[in-house]
Amino acid sequence: MPDRCRLALGMDCILWSGSGEHHRMAGPEFTLLYDSQCPFCRLEVDWLLRRDRSGRLAARDIAAADFDPAAYGLTKDRVHARLHGVDAAGQVVEGMAAIRAAWRAAGVGWVMAPTGWPVQRWLADLGYLLFARYRVPLGRLFGRPGCDADRCAPRPRS
Repeated sequence: MPDRCRLALGMDCILWSGSGEHHRMAGPEFTLLYDSQCPFCRLEVDWLLRRDRSGRLAARDIAAADFDPAAYGLTKDRVHARLHGVDAAGQVVEGMAAIRAAWRAAGVGWVMAPTGWPVQRWLADLGYLLFARYRVPLGRLFGRPGCDADRCAPRPRS
């Protein structure tokens, strides 16, 4: 059994030790709501989850059939327009604020810290808004098969 767990729904999980004992682990510090059908989004989330050595980051796929944006106080259109995340207290953040929080939770927040500084924050937020608006056409541009006008079909996993 793994020595840590990662939950997408922010619930407690149980860790089993080799001796048969179990320990409860609190839910993640931050849960990222991401679109697995976006190749850029999936790449970043996979990278962050690999770096998260302490299980403080979780990811919830908004393209999953059982995902309900209303559970987070969001609409389907809003959750698909920008990246969102939820902290341990249940506060929803979006855009670059969600990205910065996810990187912090994964233990690599220092990389994104400059995007929160006064001038850089404005530029990073603007850059993210442009990316969010054009992420589907960018996915097609970079050879992502199955992209239509609104979204990209998921790539089959082996």
